[in-house]
Order: sequence, then structure tokens, then C-alpha cells
Amino acid sequence: MDIPGAWSRVASGAMLLSADGVLRPTIFAEMSALALRTGAINLGQGFPDEDGPAPVLEAARAAIAGGANQYPPGIGIPELRAAIVEHQQRFYGLNVDPDAEVLVTAGATEAIAATILALCEPGDEVVTLEPFYDSYAATIALAGARHVTVPLRAPDFRLEPDDIRAAVTDRTRIILVNSPHNPTGTVVGREVLQVVVELAHEHDALIVTDEVYEHLTFGVEHVPIATLPGARDRTITISSGGKTFSTTGWKVGWVVAPPALTKAILTVKQFLTYVNAAPFQPAIAVGLRLPDEYFRDAAETLGRKRDILSTGLRRAGFRVSNPDGSYFVIADAAPLGFTDADDLCRRLPELAGVVGVPLGAFVREEHREGYRSLVRFAFCKRIDVLERAAAQLAGLRS
Repeated sequence: MDIPGAWSRVASGAMLLSADGVLRPTIFAEMSALALRTGAINLGQGFPDEDGPAPVLEAARAAIAGGANQYPPGIGIPELRAAIVEHQQRFYGLNVDPDAEVLVTAGATEAIAATILALCEPGDEVVTLEPFYDSYAATIALAGARHVTVPLRAPDFRLEPDDIRAAVTDRTRIILVNSPHNPTGTVVGREVLQVVVELAHEHDALIVTDEVYEHLTFGVEHVPIATLPGARDRTITISSGGKTFSTTGWKVGWVVAPPALTKAILTVKQFLTYVNAAPFQPAIAVGLRLPDEYFRDAAETLGRKRDILSTGLRRAGFRVSNPDGSYFVIADAAPLGFTDADDLCRRLPELAGVVGVPLGAFVREEHREGYRSLVRFAFCKRIDVLERAAAQLAGLRS
């Protein structure tokens, strides 16, 4: 099948184009459809099954009732931009200009797309961790840039300084660091992040950091790269309210970056969604101003859910990673005799009434060795759902 131009690049970059040239749904769409069709518990897609905090939800209702239903300002409403600035100061000690260094976006996904499209030219290289969130590859391909990956190897998925040193060259335009990491749950430590900053200076690269799980870590410190010496002037920080406040469908994200970079990203963003989420922007502002107890309790609750699912997976016979953050746990099915996670995930609804996603969906085909038996499960679900899933998965032993 002949697919012209940018669509061909994005299709192959996002692994939508099969070897026989036929466009197929992503594994995520396939697994969610499978869960819906079979009635299986969907631990494949990373969205909560509980609503967020009441003050945030009420703020959205009040905004709709109050008439906040038309186009907001292109850079985001002043109230949300001010709340983002307060958040960066409160949690990380960063002083940010709300009018020149903050841009509200349609979730972190749009922020990433607008950033890469604005700052990369054909032939530039973008370095990411691998496994990687699937939209990275698609957007890099759409920009005509070259995707270079740094492996996070099982079982601990740590970023090794020598691996990232080998990946970054004078052709590197962007080093994109996702921490806390989707899909592995690893949290990149301060010393390794400092290596990233040093490499960015050495090769005159920009740093893009995807921090959507910034408040969802389990006893491990999240360090924003922008707080490190020498990083601020070349770092684009991206985050969102969806994960922190269990409002993934609202798609409210943001960029925090030096003025010239923010302006360049806005230039592209205005031709993507233009603006978004008028009544949800003041609601996320309310969320960002919630007391410290909310953020602490949200992480502790999610940590308990991680432990429930991880314990159930171990009892079922999986070899299980210990994620330091995010919504996800990686389970190795090889001890159960399943060496092909793609096949297992398609059979899991029948075998256990549960859906997961093969980790290989986040890895290039040529790099899948070492990931083939690994499955990503999401634990951002109700405790009773996780307990039921764990009990059903235990049947795999037989």
C-alpha cells in the first residue's frame, strides 16, 4: 500500500504500518476493544476508574454553569497559568513567569507534539528512553527527525549513564526524558539527570522532560531536570493534571520553558487544537492549589494499589518489577511458560478475564529481544477491581 508523505512517516514511526504495508490499529486500541468485547477487566489502558477530588469536579461544574464554555486565551487562562507557577514554586522552588514561560495545552501529548514539531527540523535526532510512550515515535517521524533510543533493560529498567552518553551526539536536537516513566515505572535519579544536563551542554541540545506522573511516586524523590544546575535555560518541562487528579479525559496539560522556546511551541500549538478545555482549566487550577495532604495521600493510595496487583501477579507465577512511580507494573510471563506476550495478551481474557498490554508495543521491533515475555498492567483501578483481577490471574498457574 502506497502511503504518501508525512502520513507514511507517522504511521511507520508509531508502528501502525505492518510489514505487508497495511495500516492496523495500535495494540492499545486492540486490547481495549478486546476488553470491551469479552467483559474482561481492562488493566491495559492507563486511566483510573474513579473520579478525581470533589473540589476539582465541583469547580468544573461551576465553570460550566458560570459560562466558561467558549474559547479561552491561546496560552491558557490566567488563573491556571498562575496556579502552574505557584505549583512550580511550591514543590520545586522554581520561579516562573506566567505570561512568558507557561503554555496550557490539550494534555501532555499535544505539548510533546507541539514541542517536537516546533524545535526539530528534518534530519535532527531526538533521543528518548526505550521502552517509550508511543506518541513520541509518531511525532518524531512526523517532524522528519531521527529517533534514537536508550535502553531501559529488564528487570530493573534503570537508565545507565554510559548508554545515554553513547546515544547523544552533535546531531542530537532534543533529549526527551520521561520520568516517572511510562511504561516501566522507573524514576530517574538526580545523578543520572545531571549527566543528561552535561550532555545537553556538550552537544548544544535541548532537554524535554515529560513529568505527568510527577506526584505519583512511591517513596522515591522525583527531581525535575529544570531544578538542576545549568538546566533551566535549555529545558522544556511538560506535565498535566490528568494523572494527578484522575481526570485523564479532560486533557489539560502545560509547558514550562524559557520565553523564546515557549513562543516557538505556541506558534505550532495554535495550529493543532488552537485552544481547549475552557471549563476544565479553572478546575485544574483548583487541583494544583489543593493542600499537600492531597498529593501525599494520592501517592500513598496508588502505592497500595501497586502492592495489591504486584502481590497477585507474583502469586499467579509472574516475575514482577517494583515500579517507583506511575500507574504501571511490568510482569514477566516466562516463568509461567509464556514467552510471547503478544499472544498471551490476546488470550488473557479467555484464560483469566483480564487484559494487559505487551511491553513490546513500546519497543522497536528490532529491539524486542529481552522484552518479548513482558506485560504491562495498569494498577490505577479500584481496589476491589484489582483484588478480583489478582484472583482471576491466579488461575494461570493451573
